[in-house]
Amino acid sequence: MTTIIIIILALFALPFVIALFVKKEYAAERTIIINAPKHEVFDYLKHIKNQDYYSKWSMMDPEMKREYRGIDGQEGFIYAWEGKKAGIGEQEIKSIAEGERLTTELRFVKPFVSTGHVYMVTEAMTEHSTKVIWGLYGTNPYPRNIMNLIIGGMLGKDIDTSLNNLKKLLENKK
Repeated sequence: MTTIIIIILALFALPFVIALFVKKEYAAERTIIINAPKHEVFDYLKHIKNQDYYSKWSMMDPEMKREYRGIDGQEGFIYAWEGKKAGIGEQEIKSIAEGERLTTELRFVKPFVSTGHVYMVTEAMTEHSTKVIWGLYGTNPYPRNIMNLIIGGMLGKDIDTSLNNLKKLLENKK
């Protein structure tokens, strides 16, 4: 009986011990080439409401409530959501380097409180093709930082899906 209790306690403590050795920071970044001019791609990306048409996270909960504050495509615009799958949170445009870079802050309330940072960068490859770099980073406090062992890969897959949706959308727009 004592052995079973020790094994149960050890299994319970193991994630907490592992979390002691896991970085608190997480990050994911993906890139795609879209066959559309840079100005068209950036003008579409800087409007947060457009994420409803390509972002895996926005599309996973079509019944979620959405609220918008400010002017979309400008610094200070806030897109807030509340959904069964997406939880509760908001995204705010923090800075725009016109035609180059969009930086936003994600503030999650549920299922847990967290803040993340997102950037989208556009680079002209040719007159009619654009490289889009989408990155997301943040921190998770101990012991939640144990999720960082898998979060980068999960976020990367979701960003890949979203970028492929964006590519199809913008290339078929014509």
